[in-house]
Amino acid sequence: MDLITYDDFARVDIRVGTILEAAPLEGARKPAFRLSMDFGAEIGVLKSSAQITVHYTPEQLVGRQVAAVVNFPPRQIGKFMSQVLTLGFPAEDGSVVLIGPDKPVPNGGKLF
Repeated sequence: MDLITYDDFARVDIRVGTILEAAPLEGARKPAFRLSMDFGAEIGVLKSSAQITVHYTPEQLVGRQVAAVVNFPPRQIGKFMSQVLTLGFPAEDGSVVLIGPDKPVPNGGKLF
């Protein structure tokens, strides 16, 4: 494992957002959802694709707060442009389990 400095960590802009919309991502090679997330007034509403279909349904995702990296360049996923990287940890089977605060916090809050 390579050690990093605090400055390295600070360059990664991880924010909390609330999922406003979730739906299957048409044309994805692996099952995924397209998400629309509110990151507060400073950042606004951004979109992400996430391979989280094993543990979540769209109905379970709407209203949930999650962590995402907001300072990656946009990435084309099929016909969909993903603007942020939604964060999670691998379950034992390799599927993704989302991370987010355990209590409500203001949208756009930066991880530190």
